[in-house]
Amino acid sequence: MITTTALTKRYGDTPVVRDVSLRCEPGTITGFLGANGAGKSTTMKMIVGLVRPDHGVANIGGRPFHELPNPTRVVGMLLDASAMHPGRTGRSTLSIAARMAGVRLDRVDRLLDLVGLTDAADKRVGTYSLGMRQRLGIAQALVGDPETLILDEPANGLDPEGIAWMRRLLRGFADRGGTVLLSSHLLHEVQATVDHLVVIADGAVVSSGRLDDLLASSSILVRSPEPAALAAALRAAHIEFVAGPDDALTVDVDGGRVTPELLAGVARDHQVLLTELRRSDTNGLEQLFFSLTAANAAAPQEVAS
Repeated sequence: MITTTALTKRYGDTPVVRDVSLRCEPGTITGFLGANGAGKSTTMKMIVGLVRPDHGVANIGGRPFHELPNPTRVVGMLLDASAMHPGRTGRSTLSIAARMAGVRLDRVDRLLDLVGLTDAADKRVGTYSLGMRQRLGIAQALVGDPETLILDEPANGLDPEGIAWMRRLLRGFADRGGTVLLSSHLLHEVQATVDHLVVIADGAVVSSGRLDDLLASSSILVRSPEPAALAAALRAAHIEFVAGPDDALTVDVDGGRVTPELLAGVARDHQVLLTELRRSDTNGLEQLFFSLTAANAAAPQEVAS
């Protein structure tokens, strides 16, 4: 299990992570979403002890990372696939990791086969494509046979076949009782992979919960041939919304207070014609993500993503 409580980090006067609390249960895959600079990578680095928080705590399996006797056997991580030594081969990279983890070296060949790098095992990492380095990074994360995986943008550089392979691998890992926390900018892939979702914007969590629940109840899409009049009517009724590029407005349900019936009544009272009014769950994760983060879109980018 991964838990964080009120994690906070500033660089100088710039707040990067603000009171981030999350919980990732065994047997689940949690997606960690946010725009560039939202604080995702900094949060992950605090969880695994690479960045010291100014405030708050992070535990893996009930203990801070620095208290784990052999961290590699508890948590596998992939935070930067480009950080591998370019002069070593894939096989030697995993062999060193296996020795450090205290596992048998015959695990190296099994992992190379698992991630599809057997034929490239004796080539130098510097000759690998980004997708191949991502596969090697996932193998390295798995080398200690951990109970938990923390992966930052693991699908970068993978082709569609590679993305499907990774989805199956992570699903199997979770189904065997493992815990997965992953960040990704590939929203459709996240929607096809994760069980739970944490969305961060401007360093703070703006939404978290089961993906199905968030998609089902997050917002309502409303459209009119008079978008300015519709926007004015919603403002007059103190209803928050986000304007899209196609004149559609996405309205937050505000904990269930706002319903399609309420919106229809507001439009009627202001004599605004509606041409579309529906819950936006059919638009999937992309619509949810933009509705949750749009309020922060104009904010300056933070120091770290």
